[in-house]
Amino acid sequence: MANAVEQEFHEFVRVRLPGLRRAAYLLCGDWTRGDDIVQRALTDVYVRWRRVRRAENIDAYVRTVLVHRFIDERRRGWSARVSLVDRVPERPAEDVALQGIPAGLELRQAMARLPDRQRAVLVLRFFYDMSVEQTALAMRCAPGTVKSQTSAALATMRRLLEDTTEHAGRAR
Repeated sequence: MANAVEQEFHEFVRVRLPGLRRAAYLLCGDWTRGDDIVQRALTDVYVRWRRVRRAENIDAYVRTVLVHRFIDERRRGWSARVSLVDRVPERPAEDVALQGIPAGLELRQAMARLPDRQRAVLVLRFFYDMSVEQTALAMRCAPGTVKSQTSAALATMRRLLEDTTEHAGRAR
């Protein structure tokens, strides 16, 4: 890549990386897996950067790639996720990257129990504040599918969070 074009990509990543990491964490519920998803998405974007940089909405393009890498990551077999190291590295501390994300453990646990596509719909619709049509484009599905996935996801979240609240009330 030409130096100026490569510098443009590096600047894009520098500015957008914290938000992409938070979105990936919201999608998968794990910082390490989220970082892997972001890395794969940004690798895809880097390879196509000359074309991507001319897109009308680069952020929307990158969000779409991120969601697709998340869904693809879940489809891959166990061999693609095997770690070839002699010991597991220390887990990174959850730090400032969580700013703006509700700290409630119950919310994160409920999100983790959603199917991948429902979790992706909630992240795109409510974290990124995308419309039904924008979400449909990002997920390459019909707007009706986005609506039904959103409805099902919110119903499941309500049920899971109500169960947690009721359980906590009984435990006191």
